[in-house]
Amino acid sequence: MENKKKSKRLRLFDLQRDGKGISKNQADMTPGLKRFFLSYINNFGKIVSTNIIMVLGNFPIIFLIAALSGATKNSAFLPMSDLFQNVNGLFEASGANSPYTLSLFALEGLQNQALVPSAWTYVFYGIGALTIFTFGPINAATAYILRNLASGEPVFVWTDFIYALKRNIKQSLPFGIIDIGICALLLWNIYNNITTGSFLTSLFFWTNVIIFILYFFMRFYIYVQMVTFKLTVFKIFKNSLIFALLGFKRNILALLGIILLVVIEFLLLFSLGGLLMPFAIAAPLAVLFSTFAYMKVYASYYKIKEVMIDPYYEEHPDERPETYEDEEVIMTDDVTEKERLEEIKKRNNIE
Repeated sequence: MENKKKSKRLRLFDLQRDGKGISKNQADMTPGLKRFFLSYINNFGKIVSTNIIMVLGNFPIIFLIAALSGATKNSAFLPMSDLFQNVNGLFEASGANSPYTLSLFALEGLQNQALVPSAWTYVFYGIGALTIFTFGPINAATAYILRNLASGEPVFVWTDFIYALKRNIKQSLPFGIIDIGICALLLWNIYNNITTGSFLTSLFFWTNVIIFILYFFMRFYIYVQMVTFKLTVFKIFKNSLIFALLGFKRNILALLGIILLVVIEFLLLFSLGGLLMPFAIAAPLAVLFSTFAYMKVYASYYKIKEVMIDPYYEEHPDERPETYEDEEVIMTDDVTEKERLEEIKKRNNIE
């Protein structure tokens, strides 16, 4: 009996043991909300592991957040009015003191606390800037893991991450820089035109908002296509624009799910006097980012499968993906699934 209990305890730490799998009814379900929640629950541990990879892989952004939050800045007290230096200079030059001048000096000399950048602030900004080199590869590699989870394929998180990172680094690295640049430009345009003004200013503001929402939906499909097909960046952009419109219903549902989780996160941060703040801090580190990504991948993959993958195999039922050479629709991976699983088993010493 004691040996049996000990064996059960040891199984908790056996990362290579077979899982319980999914039932036949789960496997036959259409890709709707029911399958999404069952898939999410069954793969929750792997989604948490993927979130940890996302956080650690994009570690430079932690330094950027620290610099922006003021954690590395020095505190100083400065006059609130920009006229204080001029007024002070005039008073010093005239040498006259009267109730009027003293009152004006006191009003213009009111001070408030300000944060002044230190040397560490610029060091943290420099480290944070490295995010442009990690953003694309990490997004592509985790999109590969989440795509396999959504499609029901067997997943070994760390091995699949390394495999996808190496396989897509040449395309995902430059695209990550482009992706950050587009997002930063659109957000900057929205921020600078957020105040009400002329008709042209309002038009420019709402145009950028619409473009940002459209690009947000396009990003659902960009990284999934990158790890699924051999396409140029231009074709990925073109296809993603089409999918953003074709999959509008699924995109909206994913967006509503993301908004709901963001609202819950803010409620945890600011409700009940901050008693739930530890949960709010732990959520992004443990599961929040990968849950966002899984919603987007689940919304995009089945639309891509419906439009690009299924029609091809209906026309070419006997053709294996690895032998198809047209750039428009190519294989799901550079190697067959059998070869990939054999490589995974070999690396993990699985018989």
